[in-house]
Amino acid sequence: MPKIYDNIENHLKGGLITALESSYRADFCVGYFNLRGWKLVDKQIDHFTGEDHCCRLLVGMQRPEEELLRKALARIDEGLMDNPKALALKKEIARSFRQQLTFGLPTTEDERSLQKLKQQLSQGKLKVKLFLNHP
Repeated sequence: MPKIYDNIENHLKGGLITALESSYRADFCVGYFNLRGWKLVDKQIDHFTGEDHCCRLLVGMQRPEEELLRKALARIDEGLMDNPKALALKKEIARSFRQQLTFGLPTTEDERSLQKLKQQLSQGKLKVKLFLNHP
């Protein structure tokens, strides 16, 4: 049964953690992915075994830099997505993820969480894909 999280009466973080604790896999579609925010759920994802028992994360609206994305989207609207366009967008999004790490001073918890994210990716507990056709 779907549940609406309004963060007033029903808080997403609590509901997400509760659902993940009793799950053996999870599928999420998000508009934005903040790398440091992974610490909110990394412990719950850690019990997944990988392969088909993993967390699949589809990132859709990640915007590297506003102007670059507008230019890229204008080109996408003119035609179909092709490999060179997809590769260029992936590189920009990777640059945006790297840039997230330069904001503020990382705490010990941030560093631990990022190491856990890296480990979960390499173990197949987390699989991340980008949806580039539409914002």
